[in-house]
Amino acid sequence: MQKMGTDDGREGFVEMGSNRHSDTEVVGADRRAFSGPLNKRGTRKSARFNIPEDGGGSSAGGSVKSRNSDDYVEITLDVGEDTVAVHSVKTAGGGDMEDPELTLLAKGLEKRSSLGSTVVRNASARIRQVSEELKRLTSYSKRPQAGHFDRNKSAATHALKGLKFITKTDGAAAWAALEKRFDELTAATTGLLPRALFGECIGMNKDSKDFAGELFDALSRRRNITGDLINKAQLKEFWDQIVDQSFDSRLQTFFDMVDKDADGRITEAEVREIIGLSASANKLSNIQKQADEYAALIMEELDPENLGYIMIENLETLLLQSPTQTVRGESKNLSQMLSTKLRNPNDQSIVRRGYDRFKYFLQDNWQRCWVITLWIGAMAGLFTWKYLQYKDRAAFDVMGHCVSVAKGAAETLKLNMALILLPVCRNTITWLRNKTKLGVVVPFDDNLNFHKVIAVGIMFGVGLHAISHLACDFPRLISATEEEYEPMIQYFGEQPDSYWHFVKGAEGYTGIIMVVLMAIAFTLATPWLRRGRLNLPKPLKKLTGFNAFWYSHHLFIIVYTLLIVHGIKLYLTKEWYKKTTWMYLAVPILLYVAERLIRALRSSVRPVKIQKVAVYPGNVLTLHMSKPQGFKYKSGQYMFVNCKAVSPFEWHPFSITSAPGDDYLSVHIRTLGDWTRQLKTVFSQVCQPPANGKSGLLRAENQGGIANFPKVLIDGPYGAPAQDYKKYDVVLLVGLGIGATPMISIVKDIVNNMKAKKEEEEALENGGNGQLPPGSPLSKKNTTNFRTTRAYFYWVTREQGSFDWFKGVMNEVAEMDQNGVIEMHNYCTSVYEEGDARSALITMLQSLNHAKNGVDVVSGTRVKSHFAKPNWRTVYKRIALTHTDSRVGVFYCGAPAPVKELKQLASDFSHKTSTKFDFHKENF
Repeated sequence: MQKMGTDDGREGFVEMGSNRHSDTEVVGADRRAFSGPLNKRGTRKSARFNIPEDGGGSSAGGSVKSRNSDDYVEITLDVGEDTVAVHSVKTAGGGDMEDPELTLLAKGLEKRSSLGSTVVRNASARIRQVSEELKRLTSYSKRPQAGHFDRNKSAATHALKGLKFITKTDGAAAWAALEKRFDELTAATTGLLPRALFGECIGMNKDSKDFAGELFDALSRRRNITGDLINKAQLKEFWDQIVDQSFDSRLQTFFDMVDKDADGRITEAEVREIIGLSASANKLSNIQKQADEYAALIMEELDPENLGYIMIENLETLLLQSPTQTVRGESKNLSQMLSTKLRNPNDQSIVRRGYDRFKYFLQDNWQRCWVITLWIGAMAGLFTWKYLQYKDRAAFDVMGHCVSVAKGAAETLKLNMALILLPVCRNTITWLRNKTKLGVVVPFDDNLNFHKVIAVGIMFGVGLHAISHLACDFPRLISATEEEYEPMIQYFGEQPDSYWHFVKGAEGYTGIIMVVLMAIAFTLATPWLRRGRLNLPKPLKKLTGFNAFWYSHHLFIIVYTLLIVHGIKLYLTKEWYKKTTWMYLAVPILLYVAERLIRALRSSVRPVKIQKVAVYPGNVLTLHMSKPQGFKYKSGQYMFVNCKAVSPFEWHPFSITSAPGDDYLSVHIRTLGDWTRQLKTVFSQVCQPPANGKSGLLRAENQGGIANFPKVLIDGPYGAPAQDYKKYDVVLLVGLGIGATPMISIVKDIVNNMKAKKEEEEALENGGNGQLPPGSPLSKKNTTNFRTTRAYFYWVTREQGSFDWFKGVMNEVAEMDQNGVIEMHNYCTSVYEEGDARSALITMLQSLNHAKNGVDVVSGTRVKSHFAKPNWRTVYKRIALTHTDSRVGVFYCGAPAPVKELKQLASDFSHKTSTKFDFHKENF
């Protein structure tokens, strides 16, 4: 059955099949759509052709259906002047198959359908036949060119995904849930739903309350409903229009929202009001402030004749503009990926699936595996050695296996108390990372994770050692007969009659104090207390947060002192050379003390001067400071910052946002805790409101030493996972919020490298030797070691004001990167996803302003922003298709929420495609 628009604005239906080839049946002659002009377009025809049971007929679009099976798809064709293209593929339930993978897959699934390959070939032939007929029919419904925008394939696909008022519209189930909410909300209003509760009833969140109110008004005006109350039947009518999947219906609903006086025209004042409403729903304060400017921009674009209003066809023209960027992979590679992806793992045996999982696990974690295996093996060996040693001693006859277990656990504790210091020797790890090849086999990125794992080992060792002594050894000594106890006199003296005998000695009280202090440090280091996630009473709040963690961790000084005393005052060992605790601890403690001395000396010898301060939206403080002589670092590294005006003892790590080629150092600090809040306060006191044209809430520059900035000390730089980006030809950089800081340094470094290469090329063209000029910031840098040729930067942030932090960098990249080396994507998650009616006008503004002024309305930069969260699977898939047989470095910094997904996708695509993804997460 073919559905098409006729010249008089009515809808006609043509039934085509094996028995009726030319019979035409016209129905609904008096039925008109929402807008006359929309019925006169001739560029898209949606058709459905039935296939007879014998398979002799075929389908030209819409439906390829089997009498013996309910599986079919509906295909919509876009008919141009001289072309016919597949517009969309829908499932049996009418849902769009929007994923490019599924669309391509659908084109090949006919071969697997129950009709068999013969029917598919006949269907293909029939499609070609009917396509010619469709092209002929379009000549009768062509609309004049003026004010019309063709619904070509890409434009229609883009628009039909847009103007969705509700995300979940799964038919009867959605209405049943809506009906239940209606009954709950109207229990006290005798079955009438007030306007104020309409948004909650249909499933919109509280932020969209005003938008839902305007939608309520628009739907009421269409039905001549007055007042602010509707019943269930009227709600059903509203819902049917809201969930109507046709673009014409969505467009008319959106038009009615803007056209508040229902005169069929939209004035500039109405545009301005809906811009403010959309900006408010999407938390875009900057757009709210510039609503007048953007309303004038829309009127200028859609009302070139200065009539003072725009019509629905003008709005349609804007909405149907093609997306500026489409992502399409190579069909061959995509097919290969699909075949791998769609292979059912359940078809394999349990042994095969287990083997594959184990193999993939080893491939992803072999560095961690050998380190953990070596560590566990060392502990097991020490425990066994000590256990067997004490099994042959006289104490075993009195205390039994308990003494062997206690001594075995003590030996593992000595090892772990020595090892736990090594992962926090940052200078040593940075030197090993930069100057040696150990990074190939040693996972330096996991230094803090290994520190935590060792802490867990210490916890178990302490528990086993203490329980064995307190619950087994000491009770046996107290209850032993005189004959049994006699060999123990040389170790414990006279037979004790209570626990106090053991507690009052140095061995006893040192052990108890150590356990208490370690319990405090371990507890305050847990993520819930360190990050202040627990809702504790106000007096206990001071026991949470970074400060509590920082100071409690320095109790280790007392712990190590007591541990050495405890190891010397042993009950059962008297020879000094058998008291091995100090032997385990000597080297790690000396190394750690040297590290702390180097930090103190380096920070005092290398003073820095604050050059510029700015406070940006989102409570971000930016410090630009002088670079100390000899301070060499790599992009992605971090340094510690200390401000005596806040606390003389606290040092906090921050990623360096300047590039190695810059003549200054910069950090961006988000105020998330007590220390950062106080730091922002002391610097805000010397700042002034921004001058015209400059971003930032407050700023100050040190010109001639006039500004009285607080003194700042720095210590570093220190190695971080992101510094290894140069090892990869292709990198994927992901930053969430303030987590973009190390990625910004990398992006700036790539830009500087591009400048250096350009200067080298210019020098060669001028007849020089290719050396960089002396004034170049990269004159001493060997650009030949720079492997990175392609970078993808994804910055996801919740607030529009966050884009001010790195506006200059993004504009510089857009200007410098003529060869497309860096692909930048900004995502603002406060804005509803592209296609949602609440962000439709923002999308229009974005397209218009970027086309006219080259500036994005959301970020205020030349980089166009996306809305909502990225589809990370699509991101990986696109990179895998573009860079086959390549190794891609994935670097992430930010909140822990997306880590699991990003890491899993890196593993999945590495195993199922020829592109290998190495995932690295930033740790502090």
